[in-house]
Amino acid sequence: MERELCERAPVGAAALREDAGSRAPLAGIRAAAELGLRRGEFARAVQLGLVRQGPRAAGGAARFTRAELERVKAERGFPEALRARVETVAGADHGARVLGTVPTRFTRLARCGHLSPVGYRVNRYRALVWLYLAAELREFAARRPALLSGAAPPEDRELLAAGADLRPGRWRERHVSLLLRRTADPWERAAVLASVLPEGEVLAAVPDPAERIVLAALAPPPPYGHPQVPAAAAVAGPLLLAGPPEEVGRYRAGLDLALTGARGQSNSTGERGPT
Repeated sequence: MERELCERAPVGAAALREDAGSRAPLAGIRAAAELGLRRGEFARAVQLGLVRQGPRAAGGAARFTRAELERVKAERGFPEALRARVETVAGADHGARVLGTVPTRFTRLARCGHLSPVGYRVNRYRALVWLYLAAELREFAARRPALLSGAAPPEDRELLAAGADLRPGRWRERHVSLLLRRTADPWERAAVLASVLPEGEVLAAVPDPAERIVLAALAPPPPYGHPQVPAAAAVAGPLLLAGPPEEVGRYRAGLDLALTGARGQSNSTGERGPT
């Protein structure tokens, strides 16, 4: 009997290890495969908060729990409904077809801030191509059909006459908002806001070099699809920083508020950085 128990023990230990492994968080590539999504679809789902990240690995890489993947799979219409929510269209020609208008009208609507990009890429001609959620374009067409034809509203004509292009600011607003939704920690929130501010604004808001080191360490990486090739990165790089004074002022005010909470947290714990 004792021998039989000893012979069974390794099998039981192996089963326990296998069971623990099956519950271990998955890397992004494995998680995408589990959900049957392409890499871009999965990245967009994570960006939009449709698939929530779990605790990061020791090296900082994103991980996804089995429970989260099962939650996503259990949603109605999976996976077709999820794919529809993350479907993107690139550029004015494709966007105009989805919207049911002409490319020039689509570009005008986007430049005047009626349509918010969800991402971007740089094509082989080093031109910036904006990406839009197809579902949002269809919703806009149903909600604002009058804007798809006819004369432009007076406020749009004023913006166009001034050479305005609100697409970069609209993209940054969405990008920052999505990042802030992922965390309640004031240091991490401060790092998100600092990441879109010019260096001079960060220096003025954060005179303490040690605090700036913390914010730099917590800064979010460039968004999915941001080019790595230097020539293309030079085209997309300016998108990562706020430009117009009112936009800079808005993010600076948000940073000041986040820092107040972060410093208060540090005073209570005796440590800088997220707790």
